[in-house]
Amino acid sequence: MRKSAAIIKPGERYLILLKPYSSIASLPPIPSSLDSEPADLSAQLLSILSRPNWQKHPSLIKLLPYLTPSHVSSLFAFNLDPQTALNFFNWIAHRPGFKHNVHSYSSMLNVLILARSLRLAEKIRISMINACRSIEDVLFVLQVFREMNAADGQLKFEPTLRCYNTILMILSKFLLIDEMKSVYLELLNNNISPNIYTFNAMVNGYCKIGNVIEAELYVSKIVQAGLHPDTFTYTSLILGHCRNKDVGNAYKVFLIMPQKGCQRNEVSYTNLIHGLCEAGRINEALKLFIDMTQDNCCPTVRTYTVLIHALCVSGRKVEALNLFNEMKEKGCEPNVHTYTVLIDCLCKENKMDEARKMLSEMLEKGLIPTVVTYNALIDGCCKEEMIDDAFEILDLMESNNCGPNTRTYNELICGLCKKRKVHKAMALLNKMLERKLSPSLITYNSLIHGQCKVNDLESAYRLLSLMNENGLVPDEWTYSVFIDTLCKEGRVEEAGTLFDSIKAKGVKANEVIYTALINGYCKVGKIDVGHSLLERMLNDACSPNSCTYNVLIEGLCKKKKMKEASSLVAKMLTMGVKPTVVTYTILVGEMLKDGAFDHALEVFNHMVSIGCQPDVCTYTALLHAYFSQGMFEEVDYVIAKMNEESILPDLVTYAVLIGGYARLGLTHRAFDFLKCMVDARYTPSLCTLSILIKNLSHENQMKETRSKIGSDSVDIADVWKTLEYENVLKLFEKMVEHGCTIDVSIYGALIAGFCQARRLEEARGLVHHMKERGMSPSEDIYNSLLDCCCKLEVYTEGVRLVDAMVESGLLPLLESYKLLVCGLFIEGSNEKAKAVFCGLLSCGYNYDEVAWKVLIDGLLKRDLVDKCSELLDIMEEKGCQPNLLTYSMLMEGLERTENN
Repeated sequence: MRKSAAIIKPGERYLILLKPYSSIASLPPIPSSLDSEPADLSAQLLSILSRPNWQKHPSLIKLLPYLTPSHVSSLFAFNLDPQTALNFFNWIAHRPGFKHNVHSYSSMLNVLILARSLRLAEKIRISMINACRSIEDVLFVLQVFREMNAADGQLKFEPTLRCYNTILMILSKFLLIDEMKSVYLELLNNNISPNIYTFNAMVNGYCKIGNVIEAELYVSKIVQAGLHPDTFTYTSLILGHCRNKDVGNAYKVFLIMPQKGCQRNEVSYTNLIHGLCEAGRINEALKLFIDMTQDNCCPTVRTYTVLIHALCVSGRKVEALNLFNEMKEKGCEPNVHTYTVLIDCLCKENKMDEARKMLSEMLEKGLIPTVVTYNALIDGCCKEEMIDDAFEILDLMESNNCGPNTRTYNELICGLCKKRKVHKAMALLNKMLERKLSPSLITYNSLIHGQCKVNDLESAYRLLSLMNENGLVPDEWTYSVFIDTLCKEGRVEEAGTLFDSIKAKGVKANEVIYTALINGYCKVGKIDVGHSLLERMLNDACSPNSCTYNVLIEGLCKKKKMKEASSLVAKMLTMGVKPTVVTYTILVGEMLKDGAFDHALEVFNHMVSIGCQPDVCTYTALLHAYFSQGMFEEVDYVIAKMNEESILPDLVTYAVLIGGYARLGLTHRAFDFLKCMVDARYTPSLCTLSILIKNLSHENQMKETRSKIGSDSVDIADVWKTLEYENVLKLFEKMVEHGCTIDVSIYGALIAGFCQARRLEEARGLVHHMKERGMSPSEDIYNSLLDCCCKLEVYTEGVRLVDAMVESGLLPLLESYKLLVCGLFIEGSNEKAKAVFCGLLSCGYNYDEVAWKVLIDGLLKRDLVDKCSELLDIMEEKGCQPNLLTYSMLMEGLERTENN
């Protein structure tokens, strides 16, 4: 990628010091060929422009691909003939791919002012103002504008009314309202009388921020000046009222427009339609849309887009798509925003294939997707756990010169953490910083949640420290993750202490924090503490939701306090909290476990009668109970009922069905449901596969004792310790016989089973088996093998696996790297350990996480202080320095370990 050799930098004053030169001979020679960006390009350009018929000079054509607005600004710093400068300025503006910016306009303007070509200078000045693309551009132009007015002699160039009006409109566009007011006052101080365009710019600016009161002051000034408010004035007022969510007054302005002799236009209608949509009055907006023809107005692309967006947000996707097709039929071409709205809607409904087709249609029409478009697709992929697809979208985005923003990375980080790929999510933190993007609170909260999800609470706390170091204040969502994780680990007292400390940090506990803590105490049997927390929650004006009550109800059910649980359901209703399907499912599930089938069915029928429809979890609880009692007819009834109600089984339901039939010896039925499960894109868990394999290995015995083994549980560890490899092949035969697809994920689960039992040879055998069938091991498979090698202390094999992974573009888990590096050092293979570590540093891991997991949690915890120092030196030599806070942690750890 070429780099701009900018001499005039953005933000510099517009007054350029002219640099005379002695002769053309003193300039660098023009190269005959250009393979890379030439040095002193502006000076070479000056040499060409000093010759007659410069437009036809062959070297100019060669230089053209490298020219940027910065080079134009630099060129005009030389004492170039004004007419030549203007001719070149206009000539290059028409070259494909070149576009002047405010800085090149400013340079041209300076040349014309010095030449006193003020008529041309005025045109350039107006063009410069209209070229603003950002707030920074506007502020630069405003500085130039004021310096021209304040300058003396030849450099003075007073603004005209047209110039004032143009800059007022651009300030309004970028919502720089304070600056807009200042410029208006400067106009009055210069004794220039405002016209209708001046006042309209002011009205529009204030209306854009919803300040209708201030806007109406300028409407009164219009009348005082003997002018009349026009369509633009009233349309701005409609916008202002709508921004204030005052659609009633917006409608009043809309209705009086004809009475005031002002023709309503497309913008008047669109502003009001938008206001109605924002207020949720979509049907009224659609009626107004139809009424546009009464004023001879045709809907614009924005009119359609506003309505399509409103329909999508309210769940009326079919109507949105119909309107989308209608606009195309009527010759109103959708723009990028229209497509983005629909793509976002499709992604939110998990219609990723349709969303991708919409993107393709966009690209075919030559429309350039924005970062918002790509983010919608990435978010959709991540929520569907299609991480590879999400990264494909990122690649497409970057190939189309659309840079990702903080939200892009946040969505990818969240998606990776959801899939437990925290090391990859942490690596994206590096990418953000390389792109000069600031990680947000959402970034850190997602990463903290990810570390907690893989049970690395220590790294989560380190992230919290980094977050504070970067000036970000943890919020209630940050602490809710910590409290929830501590509770899930059984560290309830620690969670309680953290809960008590957050108030002093200025964080108010929300219902999520309270619910997590109540759940924690209930899980360890401290129901009374849970109840007292509920009372404290109410006293703190934090309203419990159904989830809060549900965790207490579940705690009471576990303690067999069914009467108290039922009383709490009644209390929910008195508190205005409606019991949900989860509430009733908890009660039904516990009754079924206790064998109280009649009572459970009463509760089930009651929930149906009050309009609370059972969900997949409710039916799964019924299936589990019926299987445990060998009640085949009831199982068949529940399956039929789910089909009738169009309730699709989830991962747990399939596991219950397969496990239930397998334990009862009904192998054929178990494999039928395994096929359904695989077809529904669910990967059978290791537990499910273990049940099937155990069933196959004892098939005859199972048939003989069918009625007695319904409640048998499977000890997964025992299955894989004693499992014969031939039984896995028998599983494959049965799966093929029932039409099941055996994919990489199935192999991954089986290989994980052997690896957990430390049976490396059998795991390798399955890898060989899958390769023979044209499948390559996944990242998860490699990580299972690598973990197994490290635990078996077969480190040479581990090194080979790491090399194979890196060569295939896969990333080993840092936990495995930790075990491998430490193991190599302990067995005395120091050079191998360093080589592995050097390879790790080139893979894009987050340097802080490398330091935390390999150096601190690995080497220092094994008292390998010297080795830790050596690897830290390697990090520094390679420029892979961790954050200062992490560095301090390392220094403290080294000192503490040495002292011990």
